[in-house]
Amino acid sequence: MSDMATTISETYGLPIRRFSVDDYHRMGEAGIFDDDERVELLDGLVITMSPIGNRHAQAVRKLDKILQAQLGDRAIVDAANPLRLGRYSEPEPDVKVLRQPLAAYEDRPPSPADALLVIEVSESSLKKDRGPKLRSYAESGVRELWIVDLVHEHVEVHEEPVGERYRRSRVLRRGEAIAPAAFPEDAIAVADILPAQKGS
Repeated sequence: MSDMATTISETYGLPIRRFSVDDYHRMGEAGIFDDDERVELLDGLVITMSPIGNRHAQAVRKLDKILQAQLGDRAIVDAANPLRLGRYSEPEPDVKVLRQPLAAYEDRPPSPADALLVIEVSESSLKKDRGPKLRSYAESGVRELWIVDLVHEHVEVHEEPVGERYRRSRVLRRGEAIAPAAFPEDAIAVADILPAQKGS
C-alpha cells in the first residue's frame, strides 16, 4: 500500500481502496470528474490540483520558452501533460523534457524512462510537490526533478533517485545557473525562471 494510503489507514483504521491508472482513466471517461476539475492520481489516490495563479503560469511559460529555444529538436518539451509513473500514479508535471522521437508517444503515454527532466512549479502546492510527488517521482526512477519554489524564490534540484528519495539535492538562487543533467551545456539563469523582482 502507498505511503499516503498507509497513513490514512493507520491513523483512522480505515481500509483504503487504491485506484489504478486504468481505473482513473475509466472514471474520467465515465464523466465522474467535472470538465473543469483539475485532478491527478498519486499512489492510487485522486488528488485535487491547486488552482494555477499568474506567477505559477508565468514561470511555466518562461520554462517552456527557454527550454524550447535551448534544446530545439534534441528533446521534446512538454507542458502540463500526464506522466505515467506506474500502476498507481499519473501526475501532471508542469513541464517535462522527454526523449525523442515524438512519434514514440503516439500509442502510449510517456514513462519515467522517457523523462530526462521533470519540473514542478510550486506555490500553494509546495507541500505536495516536496512530499508525495517527490516520493512518487523517486520511486518510479525519474532521473532529475526540479522544484521551482515561488514562495522562497529558488530552484531545488533533485538527482539520483534511490527508493523514496533522491541521493543528491541542492538549492540554486538568483545569480546562479542551472542545467539539466542530460544537457549540461545548456545552462539557464535561475533569475530567468523566477518572477521578476520588484523595481527591476
